[in-house]
Amino acid sequence: MIEKFNPSTIHEPPGYSHVTISSVGRLAHLAGQCPLDLAGKVVGEPGDFDAQTDQVITNCLAVLEAAGATPGDVVRSVIYVVSAESAVLAAVWDRLNASPLAPAFSTASTLLGVAALGFGGQLVEIDLTAALP
Repeated sequence: MIEKFNPSTIHEPPGYSHVTISSVGRLAHLAGQCPLDLAGKVVGEPGDFDAQTDQVITNCLAVLEAAGATPGDVVRSVIYVVSAESAVLAAVWDRLNASPLAPAFSTASTLLGVAALGFGGQLVEIDLTAALP
C-alpha cells in the first residue's frame, strides 16, 4: 500500500505529495534514466527538451515494467533538467505529467535545474524508486 498526503501546516504542492509512505516490503531502486535510444545515443537535436523528455519517459516505463512495477508504484522521483530557467523546468514537468508516466510524479517528487548531466548533449534524467507489489 502507498499512502500519499500533504501536511496542513505547509503549502499545497502543484501535483505531487510532500509525504509518501510505503508499507510494501520490497523497493526497486532504478538507475537514472537518460534520453538514450537502443543504440546508446542521445536523442533529439541539440536543445530538444521535448524529444529527450519523451525518450526518458519511454526508458522509465521500460525499466519499471522489467522490475514488475507500474508508474503508480513509484514512491519517489527526482527529475534533473539542464536549465536554470523556471519556464524550461515547468515545460518538462508539464510534459511528464501529460504522459503515461504521470502517476509516478504524484508521490514525493523533486525537480532540479542542474548545470550538466553525464552524456554530452543530455538535458533530462529521471531517477525513480518503486514499491514492488
